[in-house]
Amino acid sequence: MAVEWSPYEWSNMRISSKLATMAVGTLVAAPFLGMGTAFAEDGDVMANLQPVALNGVSASGTAWVEVRGTMINVTMQASGLLADNPHAAHIHFADEARHECPVASEDTDGSGTIDTTEGAPAYGPVVVALTTSGDTSPDSVLAIDRFDTAPGGELTYQRGSIEVAPELASSIAAGESVVVIHGTDYNGSGKYDGKSKSDLDPALPSEATDPALCGTLAAAPAGGAETGLGGTSSESDTGLLALGGGLMLLAAGTGVATARKARARS
Repeated sequence: MAVEWSPYEWSNMRISSKLATMAVGTLVAAPFLGMGTAFAEDGDVMANLQPVALNGVSASGTAWVEVRGTMINVTMQASGLLADNPHAAHIHFADEARHECPVASEDTDGSGTIDTTEGAPAYGPVVVALTTSGDTSPDSVLAIDRFDTAPGGELTYQRGSIEVAPELASSIAAGESVVVIHGTDYNGSGKYDGKSKSDLDPALPSEATDPALCGTLAAAPAGGAETGLGGTSSESDTGLLALGGGLMLLAAGTGVATARKARARS
C-alpha cells in the first residue's frame, strides 16, 4: 500500500540549506518574466530518461520540451517506476552545473546511492517544477500532491504554456538543462519507506526524494517542429501531440531527414 502524505505535510517540507541556497539563484531571473520574446530562442529539445547511477531503478522514459518564446510545452512519458506513488519531476539548470546526469562518483557520503543534493553539481537546482496543475516555480519543488503518481508504474505527463524567464528559455533551447524524475524503491517494498532519511527533509525516507530517472535535454531530431505545438496550444492537446511526435522521432532517428531529402530530389 502506497504511503500517503497530506498536502499540508508536503507543503511544509524543509529543504536542506545547501539545496535551498542553490535554488535562490534560480529566482533571480523572475523579475524578467513577461518581458517578451526578444531575448528568448525557439527550439525543440528532448531527453532520453535513464536510471540514475547507483539508485537501483529499472525504468526509462522520454521527455520532450518545445520552447516558444518565453513559453515551454512539456510532454513526458516513463515506465517501470514505483507504481501508485507520487514522483516529483523537474527541469534543472544552473550556469555552473555540468548540464548532465550524475555519475557514481557523485556519491560523496559513501551511502551507496545518490541523493538529490549530491546530484546537484551535475544537473543544477530546480528551475521548473513539472506539476500537473498550479505553480511551476521552484517553490513547488516538493508539492507532491501535484505530481504524477505513476499508476501501474506508468507516468504520462503533459502540460503546455509554462512561462519561464527569457534567459531560461534560451538555455533550455540550447540544450543546457536536465530533466529529473524522483522516487525510488531500494528495498522493493512497493512504497516509500526504509531507515535512510531524505536529504531534503529528515521526516521523509530517502526513497521519496532521491533521483530515479535523468536525461539531458538536447536538440531534437530534424522535423521536431512538425508536432504542431505552440505557445497557444491547450494543455490537453499539447502533450498528446508532442508525445506522438517525440516517440516517432525516436524511432525514426535521422532517417526522417534523409527521407525528406530523397523526396525533394525525386
